[in-house]
Order: sequence, then structure tokens, then C-alpha cells
Amino acid sequence: MSRTFAYCRVSTTGQTTENQIQEIKAAGFDIQTQRAIAETISGSTSASERPGFNKLLERMESGDVLVVTKLDRLGRNAIDVQTTVQLLESQGIRVHCLALGGVDLTSAAGKMTMGVLAAVAQFERDLLIERTQAGLIRAKLQGKLLGRPAVTSPEQVRDLKLAGFSQSAVATRLNCSLSTVKRLWNAA
Repeated sequence: MSRTFAYCRVSTTGQTTENQIQEIKAAGFDIQTQRAIAETISGSTSASERPGFNKLLERMESGDVLVVTKLDRLGRNAIDVQTTVQLLESQGIRVHCLALGGVDLTSAAGKMTMGVLAAVAQFERDLLIERTQAGLIRAKLQGKLLGRPAVTSPEQVRDLKLAGFSQSAVATRLNCSLSTVKRLWNAA
């Protein structure tokens, strides 16, 4: 007999998973308390590295169903989500995503939906990279300085070095880190 589990995740301690649990129950899934896993961890942490998700994997068996409210509860990027769904499918576990109309992500329609979403996500990522690169090139052509502002100059370090100051004294005097002084010291 198939059992239904819920995986709910939030990123910060100021958030709660209660809305996700309510949404899953409102969709008609009967989730017993011990079968609802809630954890507070960043979505950038892959599912395989999340303690709560691993606890869930230990409890689930072939024929069980995992319900999530949105795909991003499983992972931040399409590759991680796809890998996670494939892992669950290989163990005979179906994955339902409420935000996608409750589609079973391990079914043919679910796999197609995942493929389309992965392609769109990759396309958006590529566009973002292209726009960022174009913006950086435009800023450089306009003469804008990019990166962190310099805390000191090689000339200042050289002058203090020639005046007989030690590296730590130069760092103190210029109010910068010793590693910055060491990097500029060798260039002086």
C-alpha cells in the first residue's frame, strides 16, 4: 500500500513550512505528521546533502509518493531537481508537484514538463550571463573601474618600505590587511 510523504523546505529561520503543509492538505493529500519532513536549509544545498531530505529517503519505500508544493523545494537549479527526481524514480517513488498541477514528475508527462522547465531555466541563465558580460564590457568602455576599490596603492607601500617600516607597521599605518601589504610589498 502506498504511503504519502511531504517534503517542505524554507531557507531561513524566520520562515515557516506551515503554509506548505496546509497547501498539500488542501490539495487532498492525507499526510500523517511523522511523514511530513520540514527543514530549514538553503535551496543551493543539493538535496543529497540535506539532513532532512536524507531522513526522508531512509523512510520511503517503493510505491510511496512524495509531495512538494513547488519544484524549488527540491533544489535551486534544474539539474539538481532532475537528479533528485531520477533518484526517487529509481527507488520506485513517485513525485508530485502541486505548482505544476499535481503532475507526477516520474510519469511521461512529468518528465516532459521537467525537460521543458530545465531548458527554459538554462536559457534564462545563459541570457543572464550574456547581459552581465555585455554590461561589464560597456562599463569598461565607458572607463568605469570595476571591482573593489583599492585600500592603498603600491606607491604608498613602496614609500613606507623605503622609509624602513616593517610589513606589519605598514599595514597598521595604512589601515589595511597584512596580506594586502605583502602582495604590494613584493611588487614594490
